[in-house]
Amino acid sequence: MLNVSFMKTSTNKLVLLLIIPYCVTLFSCVGYKKIPYFMDVSDTVNTSQKIQAFIEPIIQYDDILSISINTLDLQSNNAINMPTAISTSGTIGSGSNGGALSSNLAIPTSSSYRVTKAGEIDIPLLGKMLVSGLTTNQLKDSIQKKLTVYYKAPTVDVRFANFRVTVIGEVSRPGAFTIPNEKFTVLDALGLSGDLTIFGRRENILLIRDSADNKQMVRLNLNSKQVLSSPYFYLKQNDVLYVEPTVAKIANLDAVQNRYITIASAIISVLIIIISRIK
Repeated sequence: MLNVSFMKTSTNKLVLLLIIPYCVTLFSCVGYKKIPYFMDVSDTVNTSQKIQAFIEPIIQYDDILSISINTLDLQSNNAINMPTAISTSGTIGSGSNGGALSSNLAIPTSSSYRVTKAGEIDIPLLGKMLVSGLTTNQLKDSIQKKLTVYYKAPTVDVRFANFRVTVIGEVSRPGAFTIPNEKFTVLDALGLSGDLTIFGRRENILLIRDSADNKQMVRLNLNSKQVLSSPYFYLKQNDVLYVEPTVAKIANLDAVQNRYITIASAIISVLIIIISRIK
């Protein structure tokens, strides 16, 4: 009679040891309310949200600018647009002069210029120009104005060649991305990185931004539509987005270890039962 009672107690302990890990996993699952973006947007009523006005990024030290200058004179274009290649995280092409001409218009070419510590670039014919603190459109207008002294109706295009945004943490494809477009949002960056995983904290995205000699850190909540009106909704060059993991992620990483503990506990319980019956 005593053995039967002991066996029942041991069996109950065994069942309890098997159930506990599953209960832990169940309660550590991500809540649905924390998964979708913009949870405060109604499902049935059309709504609108004022977004943050786009502010053009400012040219800074160590930026690489791709500048294309074109006139009606092909020979002049070749002299001004001296092809260069500057290595950053990838290879930046500076353009090619190859190809046949169907008219006397020049084929667009471009050169890459790295902004010095003094905030300057050195353009053939025009010489050194102070560009730090300007936008690409302001620099384009300045170059075009200087060129009108030498050429008739020159056209200029200025772009960032190293407008890079880094996304790390709980996303499908973390990494550094070179963007050809200055108007780039937080949602664009997350889309480029394959979106957040199920274990990413959508309500607490960390944005790290270079600000003078400091690192500025800001939290963004993608569960709320208010993120659209945030002054940090549009990203700048060298911004870093970090997606923190949820508690469920930690539980998921420990799942294998928990299974081994459960199996070991079950084996020990069975051995105790067997030993007790032998005695």
